[in-house]
Amino acid sequence: MARREDEHVELEIPSGWYAVCWSKDLIDGAVEPIHYFGEDLVVFRTRSGQARVLDAYCPHLGAHLGHGGRVVGESIRCPFHGWRYDGNTGVCQEIPYCDQIPKKAIVRPWEVREKNGLVFVWYHPKGKPSYWELPDLEEVNHPDWTEPRTFELEVPTHVQDMHENNNDPVHFQFVHGMMEPLPSEISYSDDGRVYTIVSYSERETPLGTFKTKLVRDSFGVGMSTVRSEGIPDAGLLLFSSTSPIEPQRTVSRWLLTVTKNLVDIIGEEFQVQLMEGVQEDMKIWKNKVHRAKPLLCKEDRFLGEYRQWVKQFYV
Repeated sequence: MARREDEHVELEIPSGWYAVCWSKDLIDGAVEPIHYFGEDLVVFRTRSGQARVLDAYCPHLGAHLGHGGRVVGESIRCPFHGWRYDGNTGVCQEIPYCDQIPKKAIVRPWEVREKNGLVFVWYHPKGKPSYWELPDLEEVNHPDWTEPRTFELEVPTHVQDMHENNNDPVHFQFVHGMMEPLPSEISYSDDGRVYTIVSYSERETPLGTFKTKLVRDSFGVGMSTVRSEGIPDAGLLLFSSTSPIEPQRTVSRWLLTVTKNLVDIIGEEFQVQLMEGVQEDMKIWKNKVHRAKPLLCKEDRFLGEYRQWVKQFYV
């Protein structure tokens, strides 16, 4: 008898950089409660413009800093009794009614990077510091590229199961209606943490027929870029970052931009097609189980390699 609880293997959350909000949504002085990695956190922007993330609860009497907390300079002030914590170190800097600050008056700080229009937090299940950096997307804010379109959605599945789609060329045929998988090749960075899949095709466009490449780079689990190359002086970029709320709950954020000479030709249609494609995947993600030892066939080479590659991000 098949029951989902018997068939499914629960995965832990892998280490890596994960987006927790869009930069544009975190204005100066903003304080927001967030929940990622099974943890209650607070994200805020200091008066100098730095995005900071701390554990949510004040060690004094347990107030949630994200509900009523206030930015003061480079710190956040607890809404309950005014204890003030440095945004970078989490160390208590002031107790307004007491000159002596307890040594344990510290809120855990999280390592933060702000790039490509997103605020990222480093997660490691053992609390170890980051050991790789985020990619720089030259297309974002480039004068020849459009202002990025963004959207996000929550998906009831593990971040690995979403990311694994990138290595599954056959599913594009059966889920998304492609005629057949494109000829593709895979390569890995020297440190092994980034892999690139390049797919080749000949495409008919309003600008003519071109031999094009679809270049998909993956940085850790849940972060990918997709670039279309081959049309002279024109390009398209998709950046996605998928972050674990809980092991089986993720939020996926998408950023899209095209060169300005393409925006009126395929730019709008591409966004519509992407959204439709995600909804097609959603039916699979919501109802599948995770096979720790999947039964693969000869042509599942990319999936087999992915399962070996992803092990490095688990403790």
